[in-house]
Amino acid sequence: MTALLADLVALERMLEDGQIESGVRRIGAEQEMFLVDRQLRPAPVALEVLDRVGDARLTTEIGKFNLEANLSPQQLGGPGLRLLERELEEVVGLTREGARHFGADVILTGILPTLRLPDLRLDNLTPGPRYRELNREMSRLRGGAFNVHIKGLDEIQYTHDNVMLEACCTSFQAHLQVGSQEFVPLYNLAQAVTAPVLAAAVNSPLLLGHRLWHETRVALFQHSIDERSGARLARRHPPRVSFGEGWVEHSVLEIFREEIARFRVVMTTGAEENPLEVLARGGVPRLSALRLHNGTVWRWNRPCYGISGGRPHLRIETRPLPSGPTVLDEMANAAFFLGLMCALGDEYGDITKAMSFDDAKENFFAAARYGLKAQLTWAGGRTFPAAALILDHLLPLAQQGLRRAGVEIGDSDRYLGVIGERVRRDQTGAQWALRSLAAMGDQGTPDVRHRALAAATLSRQHGGEPVHLWPLAELEEGQGQGRSYQTVGQFMTTDLFTVRSDDLVDLAASLMDWKHVRHVPVEDDEGRLVGLVSHRDLLRLLARGPARQGAGPVTVRDIMRPQPVTVTAETPTLEAIEVMRRRKIGCLPVVEGDRLVGIVTAYDFLALSTRLLEEHVKGS
Repeated sequence: MTALLADLVALERMLEDGQIESGVRRIGAEQEMFLVDRQLRPAPVALEVLDRVGDARLTTEIGKFNLEANLSPQQLGGPGLRLLERELEEVVGLTREGARHFGADVILTGILPTLRLPDLRLDNLTPGPRYRELNREMSRLRGGAFNVHIKGLDEIQYTHDNVMLEACCTSFQAHLQVGSQEFVPLYNLAQAVTAPVLAAAVNSPLLLGHRLWHETRVALFQHSIDERSGARLARRHPPRVSFGEGWVEHSVLEIFREEIARFRVVMTTGAEENPLEVLARGGVPRLSALRLHNGTVWRWNRPCYGISGGRPHLRIETRPLPSGPTVLDEMANAAFFLGLMCALGDEYGDITKAMSFDDAKENFFAAARYGLKAQLTWAGGRTFPAAALILDHLLPLAQQGLRRAGVEIGDSDRYLGVIGERVRRDQTGAQWALRSLAAMGDQGTPDVRHRALAAATLSRQHGGEPVHLWPLAELEEGQGQGRSYQTVGQFMTTDLFTVRSDDLVDLAASLMDWKHVRHVPVEDDEGRLVGLVSHRDLLRLLARGPARQGAGPVTVRDIMRPQPVTVTAETPTLEAIEVMRRRKIGCLPVVEGDRLVGIVTAYDFLALSTRLLEEHVKGS
């Protein structure tokens, strides 16, 4: 804390003395990516790939199946955007080449469709003090498990005991260098333009098989590292991941002071320099403590301090943009954001006078939820459909902004043309994924459909065409689908009908009749498996019928089998079949800990055998 406060004083002096570089428009980016194996599941080989590639631009992320690339800064004007795109293609290509040596590949997507809960265990946390400490301290401050509850087309609600939920999210983070005197108006402008840019960029509609927000990362990332205790939640304490609580009024110092005042320091580095002594010697302090703390408070638009060519500078980092669908799509999103940043100041002047902060914040969450279907309240209080606002008003302004910044006309036309066609055709990455799944209908299992979606994403990324030109994914694109049935979790039934132990047996019998099932799990109010009722149990009850006359109502507890044999989602399929054969049972509840998460039956294995046979015949 001593080092952090000293850094803040040093930054204040640099701002007062005009030492922050100004008059320069540099841009940069960070590319996060997923590593996947041949089955398009997360491949925890990041450290091996890093060693193989040996490129200083690549670094670790929180999950062993994530990597991050930090690109070289470029001038915004001239060919800067094109140079950034070329470097991005180069570093992704190098990563892919290195991953192939370990049977893996790279997918650019906001949330990987094939992710499953077992992938989020601590075994897949990248080894290193930063990540271990982040997990330990966030869990300690939280005082319990992390709770996730997101409603979309589907609904997901569960608890998780570590910060690996953060590893579900990968982004493309664009940076814009700004001068200290212009930081406030440009930061507020970034807050205003983020919503329409995000509405056109959404690419994360799925989480663990659930169709949620068009950019589910926005909701999930807040949940994944929300360390607020019950008491702080009751006081409406803001989360570490946030859009902010109001416009910035005077200086970047407001944000840094707010971060220190509201959020505990969760980690430190070794011995810190004395920044005031460095300033006294005429040097440039690193402000390591301030930068580290700022890196543990995740504003969707984040101020950054850095040093380039020996000069200190400030940047605005926009974090809501997802990874993918292609490098060209990502660059188009960045160009749209940067063009608006260069144009809207002249169009509206002080944006805080033209729109309320509450509208900017509400717009942001509406864009994350609904993408191009969002209704956005814009300057002057008028509400527009996101697509109409973008096409009729914002794209022409972004074009003017890029030209004013000196971006080559061919480049600005190319990137903003991608945004225009994406909006006109109404096909963001999120819409493409959701429509692809809808077109597949009930073909295959959910696991196979999600694998086909990932396979189609990967093949189209290699092709390089932007997402508005992508045909919908088809089930057949998941080559070698037989490999998708290696574990129970890949074909278990998760849409379950259950009873409680004190329910009447009549209810269990009715469920079997109505839903054409032969087994009904028994769970308690917390979702813990406590027993199983089968059609055979009901037959035995009927056989004892005359002896029970006058004995009163029969409850599930009277006939259920307590402590049934169970498996986990990771149990190999052949092992589950052998358990059923050896124990002479027709059903296996699937549990995670003591919680019921699914069920597999002899009928499921028969259907699986039929499906595999059909695939074999079709393949031959």
